[in-house]
Amino acid sequence: MDEKMRDRLMAWAEKYNDPQYFQEDPVIFPKHFVSGPGNTYRLADVEIAALIAAHLAWGRRSMIVRDCTRALDEMSWKPYEYVMAGEYRDDNSSLHRTVKWSEFAMICRNLRDIYSHTDSLENLDCQQIRTQVFGQKEDLRAPNKKINMMRRWMVRDDGKVDLGVWKHTGKSSLLIPLDVHVYEMAASLGLTSRKQKDIRTVQEITDAFREIFPDDPCKGDFALFGYGLYRQEEA
Repeated sequence: MDEKMRDRLMAWAEKYNDPQYFQEDPVIFPKHFVSGPGNTYRLADVEIAALIAAHLAWGRRSMIVRDCTRALDEMSWKPYEYVMAGEYRDDNSSLHRTVKWSEFAMICRNLRDIYSHTDSLENLDCQQIRTQVFGQKEDLRAPNKKINMMRRWMVRDDGKVDLGVWKHTGKSSLLIPLDVHVYEMAASLGLTSRKQKDIRTVQEITDAFREIFPDDPCKGDFALFGYGLYRQEEA
């Protein structure tokens, strides 16, 4: 990576790691439970809100925010109490795009089982969240974009966009949340030469950012966000 590109990525990361660019973003839902009165919160409320928000985080931002709000309204903005009560909305109408309320209920049931024997989801790895929470088949090649995004929210602790409520996970272990849009930006910047949008590509892009942010490679996610805005402005 040449010095000019490195400097631009660093500048974008610094500029766009700022709450003003994320006022209409799914991260606002778990953040709601962190920034309450007296800055006290129940960790499980933050975790559940983050999981639901991340799971619905595809499509237009306005639709994501609308439907995350619907989900939290259904929970009366008390996610942990709702999950542990065991009575969920469970029907085949749409919550968000192809995600039905029945899928929402399945996730809640899985969370209830998990919280019956643990206080936090922090000790679950990506594959465990994929299989035990979201009820998906294990796939060691999957990029797991939503899970990696949720983990970024929970772990990064610079007090800006992300929440920093998981205290026992190092930022250096995080992986870039990869979807088609992020892949296209990373490929155009030369951060990956791979064609597949799989976990190896995630690791390659993360390693490229590790050269710039050795202890915090997911700070590079904000650089890609900034590059996306830059390309729109240049178009």
